[in-house]
Amino acid sequence: MNIDRDLEKLLENLPFFIKKTLINHPKKNQLIEIILDLGRRPEARFITGPEYLSQKIISWQDLDYVTKRISKFSDENRAGIDRTLHRISCIRNRQLVINGLTCRVGRAIFGTISLIRDLLESGQSILILGKPGVGKTTIIREIARVLSEEMEKRVVIIDTSNEIAGDSDIPHIGIGRARRLQVAKTQLQHHVMIEAVENHMPEVIIIDEIGTELEANASRTIAEKGVQLVGTAHGNSLENLIKNPTLVDLVGGIQYVTLSDEEAKRRGTQKSILERKSYPAFQIAIEINTRYSWTVHEDVKMSIDFLLQGNYFVNQVRQFVNPIKTKIKCKNYFIDSFLFSRNIFLDNNWNSLRSSNRLFTRSKNTNTILNNGNLVLYVYSLPVNLVKEAAKKIGLNVLLTDNIEQATILIGLKQHIKQNFKLRQFAKKKHIAIYVVNSVSLFQLLKLFKLIL
Repeated sequence: MNIDRDLEKLLENLPFFIKKTLINHPKKNQLIEIILDLGRRPEARFITGPEYLSQKIISWQDLDYVTKRISKFSDENRAGIDRTLHRISCIRNRQLVINGLTCRVGRAIFGTISLIRDLLESGQSILILGKPGVGKTTIIREIARVLSEEMEKRVVIIDTSNEIAGDSDIPHIGIGRARRLQVAKTQLQHHVMIEAVENHMPEVIIIDEIGTELEANASRTIAEKGVQLVGTAHGNSLENLIKNPTLVDLVGGIQYVTLSDEEAKRRGTQKSILERKSYPAFQIAIEINTRYSWTVHEDVKMSIDFLLQGNYFVNQVRQFVNPIKTKIKCKNYFIDSFLFSRNIFLDNNWNSLRSSNRLFTRSKNTNTILNNGNLVLYVYSLPVNLVKEAAKKIGLNVLLTDNIEQATILIGLKQHIKQNFKLRQFAKKKHIAIYVVNSVSLFQLLKLFKLIL
């Protein structure tokens, strides 16, 4: 991983006693930001932790020295240094006079997105989640370079606070051949997003810090126009995003649905449940846990559905082992509150799953399970559409029948089948295999069909 930074240009704009300490500091390459607060000692924050830089306290003259050497502050109280990626944010008092500065070190880090290179090549929209300071802006800057230079796509960056491409009319080389649209006022970001699509014919649009409902709606509009989106949002995980009413539309939105008594009984749930409202604007979500460990959701739609059902779902975890080697844990971990009452992992307890899903053994004649290459199913107390969707996802040809005598397999909810003694006796007499699930869940049906095969 090669790091290119313009740290010297930032240090040149700091008071001499701070510059002198940092320029020879052993952890200079790990510097994240510099804090200058009136009446306090200057502080540097490194990856390893904070550290005071001097015994001298910051005065009005020190703050004035810095602000006169950087660009003007925007309505977001952010400024920059020409032709660099550094960001200087100010704190003001009640009279709007600056009494504190946060000098964030900007970086162009090459090789950051090697963990998700395959996801970029898929052409699907990607949402990057993480708490402030974890490196989301650095990641999408490298994504812009890779997509525009190496994949030769038409990339447009919506650079609201000039953090991605730097505080200059000439974009920083860290974004490659991508074009940058600046935003005059923060509240107009959603207008610039739509303008980029209508005027500049992009294949990819990159947005940093989607934070308002208008920006979320603009993202959905862009996604519906067939443009690939790469965006960031504050939040540790998809679960946090679901609880955020402003940004929940990015992943499809949620709504309360009231079921009929019969449908609630079939599903084994309450009458009022949460469901996803529509298709998400982003098909892939990446949670930046740490700088070297990312959680990837390759199917946001499925992940949201599992979360709303009360099931915990993690698709995969990708990690940097060292600068030239990465590690991907591709195991699918599921903890289902209905099926796995003992909180066991699926991969290590496949035999337990087999015994819990298989209620009776089928006929010894293996030819009876298939009818011209198709499974003939009789569905009991389960939504037929959900069964069809599960079979389609796994690539299984099934024939659904209303006549149990024509069926080779019977599937249904365990609770309801246990209560129907006559149905079990009839299936046993006709040598019809019975498979059960403990709750109405797409995941359980998928695993059930794999078991049948």
